[in-house]
Amino acid sequence: MTEPKSICLLRLSAIGDVCHAVATVQALQAKWPRLKITWIIGKVEYQLVKELPGVEFIVFDKKAGISAYFALKSALSNQQFDVLLHMQVALRASLATLFIRAKHKWGFDQRRAKEGQWLFTNQKVAPQDSPHVAEGFLAFAQALGVNKDYQLSWQMPMTAADEQWWLQQRQTLNLDHDYMVIVPAASKAERNWLAERYAQVADKMIEKNLKVVICGAPTSTELHLAEQIMQLSNNPLNNTLINLVGKTSLKQLLVVLKQAHFVLAPDTGPAHMAVTVDTPVVGLYAHSNPKRTGPYKYLHYVVSVYEKILLQQTGKRSGQLPWGTRVKGQLLMAEISVANVMEKIEQLLSDKLKNNNK
Repeated sequence: MTEPKSICLLRLSAIGDVCHAVATVQALQAKWPRLKITWIIGKVEYQLVKELPGVEFIVFDKKAGISAYFALKSALSNQQFDVLLHMQVALRASLATLFIRAKHKWGFDQRRAKEGQWLFTNQKVAPQDSPHVAEGFLAFAQALGVNKDYQLSWQMPMTAADEQWWLQQRQTLNLDHDYMVIVPAASKAERNWLAERYAQVADKMIEKNLKVVICGAPTSTELHLAEQIMQLSNNPLNNTLINLVGKTSLKQLLVVLKQAHFVLAPDTGPAHMAVTVDTPVVGLYAHSNPKRTGPYKYLHYVVSVYEKILLQQTGKRSGQLPWGTRVKGQLLMAEISVANVMEKIEQLLSDKLKNNNK
């Protein structure tokens, strides 16, 4: 298609998916520097990317119910776009497209356009056999003319105030050398690893002269899990294991992740935040295929029992089933051992040492 002058991007949530969408936005900006981009985004997610250069944001507060749609209609009343990139399959997002005026409304191909998304678009991106979520989003930019061999990259906005905050915190916490971050909790409790195993890994890292910082949101689940890790560790009182759960904003967390030696996390938003700032991630996966939802640049460090459990439950491997098939069970993460995790951590630390010595 001809060069667009204005694009509306619709991706409301979640944190990880918004991180993936940032790479698509920046691919479009690299192709067309004068392009006007308007991003309709969720209230929480906006806090992470609100300083993104060259992007106008319209915040959609889903908790406001029907009022959110009236607010969106008002915000868009005088706007006409060349292109809409409808990058979310949830019905509530599709309903929002009714208020977006655009000649070309791009959505996923019909196989991936769940919840009737295909009814709300008039253009479809090319089908993909087994894409990572980030590659699925990039397909929208490629449909408009971005090179097929474009390599995903990120330039995340970080403020001087947030960097100064972490500098002061590090001084207060006596965090004067390398540290790792544990983000122990995902949005669904069954994706969380066991507290005692996080504690064992933390102790092993402290033995290696790495301090350990636990991070997360101020939910009751995350606060409780972090407290359990602190209690089960052999090092909770000597300032080598630090609990920051509920004590950082998203932007502050991004700085904490950026300066970390590496991150240990299940399938959760901050793992993808770490990828955007080039911090290696050891991802823990049981319920979903890490080739689709894992930490994009660090899939080689993932500890996964997904394929094993998928074969047990279905008798088939991921390549024989619809892409994105999930497995079910409350205790699947217990299949991941401390030894499994330490093996990947040792690989990561060895790789970092080799790179530093080049």
